[in-house]
Amino acid sequence: MYLIMPSYWLFILPALILAVIATWLTQTTFARYSRVRARSGLTGAEAAQALLRSQGIYDVRVERVSGFLTDHYDPLRNVLRLSPDVYDSDSLAAIGVACHEAGHALQKATAYAPLSLRTNLVPVTQIGSQLAFPVILAGLVLQRPGLFTLGVWMFVAVVIFTLITLPVEWNASRRAKQLMVAAGIVTPQELPHAAAVLNAAFLTYVASAVSAVMTLLYYLSLGSRRR
Repeated sequence: MYLIMPSYWLFILPALILAVIATWLTQTTFARYSRVRARSGLTGAEAAQALLRSQGIYDVRVERVSGFLTDHYDPLRNVLRLSPDVYDSDSLAAIGVACHEAGHALQKATAYAPLSLRTNLVPVTQIGSQLAFPVILAGLVLQRPGLFTLGVWMFVAVVIFTLITLPVEWNASRRAKQLMVAAGIVTPQELPHAAAVLNAAFLTYVASAVSAVMTLLYYLSLGSRRR
């Protein structure tokens, strides 16, 4: 019943609108530059490997993973997984995404602290994202302030994770943009096109962080309303 309260939508609607815009912008930008072939002729997988080799990194495995834009770097297994539209394509969009993920591997290689912190927070965040709302709701229904507070703190971990993700993603893109040209993967003229996808994708992380913060504020407003 709490999710259908008008005040909930006042908190969450701006974040939802931002998320829709970010998703649309990412997909349309990726589609646009997926039709532009890179002069180097490298596929996304080859571009990621080339970028890593240019920095003396040879121990990162590059794998294909199913799905659309499911690309990610697994720091625990040191594996870079690329979706088919990125792994096999020689487009500027694919190269931009692949080099961004390679940027995360560079972060691990250089002991980039925010990446380590985010990785360590993953188990706590998974628990918080699944259990925070049920615990908060139980605390409100049963009128147990302690239970409500526990749920809020569980969701705080989710918020912290989304906020830490922002510098991690921005830094990975920055590294990719700097090294794509230096490694001969794209030309200076091609760089803005390859980077456009990364700029659009970053907005999705901003939307996720805004959504988490606004949801936390909503939960806190419920608690203050019942004191």
